[in-house]
Amino acid sequence: MSAAKTSRQVNRRRPLFGRMYPKMAAGMDRGGMTERRRELLAGLSGEVVEVGAGHGVNFAHYPPEVRRVIAVEPEPRLRAQAAAAETAVPVEVVPGVAEHLPAADHSADAVVLCMVLCSLPDVGAALAEARRVLKPGGQVRFLEHVRADTPGLSRLQDVLDATIWPHLVGGCHLGRDAEAELRRAGFRIDHLDRFLFPPARTPVSSRARVVSES
Repeated sequence: MSAAKTSRQVNRRRPLFGRMYPKMAAGMDRGGMTERRRELLAGLSGEVVEVGAGHGVNFAHYPPEVRRVIAVEPEPRLRAQAAAAETAVPVEVVPGVAEHLPAADHSADAVVLCMVLCSLPDVGAALAEARRVLKPGGQVRFLEHVRADTPGLSRLQDVLDATIWPHLVGGCHLGRDAEAELRRAGFRIDHLDRFLFPPARTPVSSRARVVSES
């Protein structure tokens, strides 16, 4: 395997996004996202793989029953910040991309996807990797903004996705239908909490979900 190919499998350099995202996340947390993060991670235990961990904003909210988190982040600037982030449980920050997770088969009790499915180049490959690393009966927890239910918001999402939004925000697609992608990958949705964030002030329809391996 060439060095260039190896680098692509562990790094996805987005320097503008790497500078912007911590500020965006801080603004979301001030608007109430911190509680959503806690809800996302509540009840987890054992070994967890967090995909696209960013600068480690979730680390402080893992419950004590989690023995270890393998935090996979492809953007070098964000990965460096994650390595210095506050943690509530043991966290190992590693380079890697969602389509090639650095974890053994059937090694994780849970896979966490937080604001990452929207920006993946190959969602199907990433979800296949999540299935590979999960233990039998393991689960995916995810918190994503996804395609809106209302015609007005969904049209606005389509316009933004076809123009400037993905170029500004690390490949993010506002109108991606994460629920359909998960079902297509063979996951069964046990619980779905649908909400707008911030309420009534954004073209992004957000969802928090708990998804179990079928």
